[in-house]
Amino acid sequence: MDLKAVKAFVAIADAGQFQKAAVDLSLTQQAVSKRIAALEKDLGVRLLVRTPRGAELTIDGQALLPHARALLQAEERAVAAVRPGDRALRVDVVGRRAATAGLVRDFHRAHPEIALDVIALFGADAAVTAVRDGAVDATFRAVTMPGHRLPDDVSAVPVLDEPLRLCVGPDHEFARAPWITPAQLAGQRIWMPGNTPGTEWSVYYDDLATAFGPTIDTIGPNFGIEALLDTIADSPTLATFLSERTPLVWPADHDLRLVPVIDPTPVYPHSLLWRTDNPHPGLAALRDHMVATRPRLAEGEVWKPSWAG
Repeated sequence: MDLKAVKAFVAIADAGQFQKAAVDLSLTQQAVSKRIAALEKDLGVRLLVRTPRGAELTIDGQALLPHARALLQAEERAVAAVRPGDRALRVDVVGRRAATAGLVRDFHRAHPEIALDVIALFGADAAVTAVRDGAVDATFRAVTMPGHRLPDDVSAVPVLDEPLRLCVGPDHEFARAPWITPAQLAGQRIWMPGNTPGTEWSVYYDDLATAFGPTIDTIGPNFGIEALLDTIADSPTLATFLSERTPLVWPADHDLRLVPVIDPTPVYPHSLLWRTDNPHPGLAALRDHMVATRPRLAEGEVWKPSWAG
């Protein structure tokens, strides 16, 4: 059913005249008459009759009218669901406990008028594909790991260099250290069972291991962050990397320590990625907010892989 013809039918029913309906639709009266004739032909019934006072609905026209209105309302809802500015801004935050999720929460506090749909995708490849396909409006990722480059239609801007902390239990040799240097990580066993091969974070930690000498241990099933921290708390030798920006709570008797790593501080580089031609107005607000509020670290005090940019 031609929705333009349905719109003309409803306009005539509301106006009571072909001529007034044509004015309301910014069409000629002849164009409106052709649309009604085509609609009547498609349905095989007469919908309207002309009278000296204008136009009146037939019995079939009266039966169609509420359904015609419903069709036009459904069209409006369908268009609104995908029209930039009318739908929620879809943002991928990598993980809901990640620092990037905190960045989006801060954005929401600053711009509560912008509706958000927050999701978590796995891996940079899936995220970039979702950005290009329009499944998400923006994503936070480390770019670009070796062998990868951003597509020409995807833009990126750095938004957070996230300092890492060494998380250890109370019996670890660094438990009482006010800070350590990356050189002291040599030979340390860093347990990170969530480091799936091929992901950008796995490549990052492999490069960190090459630079400073710790062993990144990914052996064992990944039962989640709670199980990881349970094991770290009870071990005198295992450690893992966390960030002070990661919103975690653990039992008091774990007595876990987050030890700063300095001279230089390893940072995980987060960038905001978006499709360059995406017109969603909320995207511009998100990008401007992230750039304006980006934490600044002193030059020369951080380490990140050469490919991160």
